[in-house]
Amino acid sequence: MTTDAAPAGTAEGPAQRGPDADHPDEHPAPTPRAELADPAPAAKAAAAGWMLVAGVVLAAFNFRTAVTSVGAILAELRTGLGMSETVAGLLTTLPVLAFAGLGALAPRLARRFGPRLLLTGALLVMSLGLVARAWAPSTAVFLLCSLLALAAGAIGNVAVPVIVKRYFPNRIGAMTTAYSTTLAVGTAVAAAATAPIEHLVDDWRVALAVWALPALVAIVPWLLWRPAAAASGAAPIDGLRGVRRSRLAWMMLAAFGCQSAIAYILMGWTTTILASDGMDAAAAGSMLGVLTVVQIPVSVVVPILTVRWGPRPVFLVLMACYPPALAALWLDGGGPLTWAAMVLFGIGTSVFPLILTLFGLRARTPAGTSALSSFAQSGGYLIAGAGPLAVGWVFGLTGSWSVPFGLIAVLTALLLFAGLYVTRERFIEDELRPT
Repeated sequence: MTTDAAPAGTAEGPAQRGPDADHPDEHPAPTPRAELADPAPAAKAAAAGWMLVAGVVLAAFNFRTAVTSVGAILAELRTGLGMSETVAGLLTTLPVLAFAGLGALAPRLARRFGPRLLLTGALLVMSLGLVARAWAPSTAVFLLCSLLALAAGAIGNVAVPVIVKRYFPNRIGAMTTAYSTTLAVGTAVAAAATAPIEHLVDDWRVALAVWALPALVAIVPWLLWRPAAAASGAAPIDGLRGVRRSRLAWMMLAAFGCQSAIAYILMGWTTTILASDGMDAAAAGSMLGVLTVVQIPVSVVVPILTVRWGPRPVFLVLMACYPPALAALWLDGGGPLTWAAMVLFGIGTSVFPLILTLFGLRARTPAGTSALSSFAQSGGYLIAGAGPLAVGWVFGLTGSWSVPFGLIAVLTALLLFAGLYVTRERFIEDELRPT
């Protein structure tokens, strides 16, 4: 009975035993190998997989270009639009607000439209926003169009970790490496190339609009990708209720928020701090460039090591860079130790790709990844936006950098506390399991 019940093609099935001598007609000759092993489906699945990889990588390149391209030519932009300092401050805070607000909508949009339509639409809206804001006739229109230009980054921040968890569950480290590294490269390229483009064409509007081109290119793989083959056996991106009851979700929010706040403070205030210590503007800007350049190679290895070694040892190595970096910048800002401080900060702030990796590792399902990613990033970006504003406020009150450095030290301590929790193996679905 056992033999008769075995499925065909297994070690116990008739496909392996051959025809029965007593009943030859009941066991026809096996189908030729060429007919059994049709390579077409496998080839199509592989092509779909590589198309999805290209879609994720090209999309990630564009997630920050709308932000850093503005910062590179902010002076020309303010002059061209007659923008006040207050509005300029709002413009620098707008990305964080967009990432928090639009990111909160990403899981619902992903469930309704799917990743293909969601990323395609976000990149298209981003392209239109980049072009429209470049020729905006007023500051108000520029700000409105900037929200459209930030759409892909806000949606992609949440959607990409879910896509990685769903379609590459066994390649989370490698895919997060590709995503976070390309994100860092796009951020640096837009910051470095926008000003030279503006000088070349002598038009700040063209220098801003040109970043719509890579966004349009990034749409192509999503139009060509057919998810059916890649999604074989994948769980749907359902909702996960009660996320606010999860301690893991709150700790992920705290870790993401503190890390992002430190990074935004460094990006927004490092040059001012160094200038107040006597360093000229060009040298101060180059120091910030050192921090950004260091992040790129570190971002390549952090997700892979996180999966291979486990997140906690990698996290502790990165966190060990913060205390000496803070001490060097505080005690010898503008001096020889500034180089060491920037290198250490570049390594330490690479906690960011580690947390991106944890969105996939701390959930058993795409729904869990979506819930963690949306909850942590939406709330975390609000903390991140408050960080630079708090530094400016306390410096204006005290006229000293001691309190801002103390604020960074507090954020570092909170990041360590939250990080020790989230780097321990646990899953959000377990915390939300009905009792």
